[in-house]
Amino acid sequence: MARAFDAIIIGAGQAGPSMAGRLTAAGMTVAVIERQHFGGTCVNTGCKPTKTLVASAYAARMAQRAADFGVVLNGTPGIDMVRVQARAETIIQDGRAGIARWLAGMDGCSVFRGHARFTGPHAVEVNGEILTADRIFINVGGRAAIPDMPGIDAVPYLTNSDMVALKAVPEHLVVVGGSYIGLEFAQMFRRFGADVTVVEKGPRLVGREDEDVSATIREILEAEGVHIRTDAECIRFASHARGVAVGVDCTEGAPEVIGSHVLVAVGRQPNTGDLGLEQATIKTDPRGYITVDDHLETSVPGVYALGDCNGRGAFTHTAYNDFEIVAANLLDGQDWKVSERVPAYALYVDPPLGRVGMTEGQARATGRPLLIGKRPMTRVGRAVEKGETFGFMKAIVDAESKRILGAAILGTGGDEAIHGLIDIINADVPYTVFQRAVPIHPTVSELIPTLLAEMQPAT
Repeated sequence: MARAFDAIIIGAGQAGPSMAGRLTAAGMTVAVIERQHFGGTCVNTGCKPTKTLVASAYAARMAQRAADFGVVLNGTPGIDMVRVQARAETIIQDGRAGIARWLAGMDGCSVFRGHARFTGPHAVEVNGEILTADRIFINVGGRAAIPDMPGIDAVPYLTNSDMVALKAVPEHLVVVGGSYIGLEFAQMFRRFGADVTVVEKGPRLVGREDEDVSATIREILEAEGVHIRTDAECIRFASHARGVAVGVDCTEGAPEVIGSHVLVAVGRQPNTGDLGLEQATIKTDPRGYITVDDHLETSVPGVYALGDCNGRGAFTHTAYNDFEIVAANLLDGQDWKVSERVPAYALYVDPPLGRVGMTEGQARATGRPLLIGKRPMTRVGRAVEKGETFGFMKAIVDAESKRILGAAILGTGGDEAIHGLIDIINADVPYTVFQRAVPIHPTVSELIPTLLAEMQPAT
């Protein structure tokens, strides 16, 4: 006999528990199925542990720079990687436990620990038991993609999941992939004392960003001793007496890099391959992402895909917004659409990059008349006072509508200061609204009105 619920949620990542909370509060019975750890990528191998490690790396960097601030330390600061990792592990465990308590305290919520597989459009098997529901929410997240590169199956390598569990600093870490995940680990482990080389197939780092952003990030990393190898057109792997030889074939420099450890950080893939989606006739794209409409409903009515597995966002905050969209539409009688979401995110190198909306390249491609403003962090008082003057802030505005199309703040506090611009874009008001504000001094955000006032027509 099948066990019937009002709703089934597969996966307890960012969207799943919140969805369970809204549904049970509305009086529904809900089954939550989780096969491994509560919290998904964010709690276990993503945001929480990595940003905890970033914080430790920042403390290490500040200790190394102590003399710049008139602080005298007795001896060279050391890194106790066991304690660094233990701090991250504590935060992981606290996050998991908090979600477990939350779900256990929901009236009408039943938690199943096991691997869910569809047996039909509205039926799921877990631990030999069949569960049915008219509404099913898939929130299974993603994992590191492993590229089909020569020799990769013959050498040991690490992914982001392995990196957050390291209890020793590598002698030489080779990071394959010069984008968001790879660069955060590259900088933090350089600050922990490892030699670090980043190998990127493309011509520049973080290729989705504007060229000035990419170039400045490279400058920041190289200033700390991170080696960068771009245009690595033929990446390959082979065993070596000192670890792993990574072939790069760059236009200049040695043709291979020898690392004690290799991190593969070339992208993500969804955890959808073993869910039995074909049994439910749920469609996916060629990469395995579940196809959804503007309301996040799959090809099967009543079945929704939330978070990384739908390919419509790759962040904790977009996964949570997926929950908000579905809850608003199903429970609140509203009409929210994922296409209306303004993209915003941060890259947590130090200083961080805060980004919202279009890049300058994307805005220019629209053919609209533009206003562009750019201000180096050397002309931001707060950055000067903190001794952290790398980077710049940039805004792109539609010259006719006066709406901000996009912005980037690569600099100290950039991940926080960008929110003023995020709010203005989402409010859909002209940038001139900023002129009426009286910002707090000294802050990074106080220079945003000045940045906008100094914009010039794009040439």
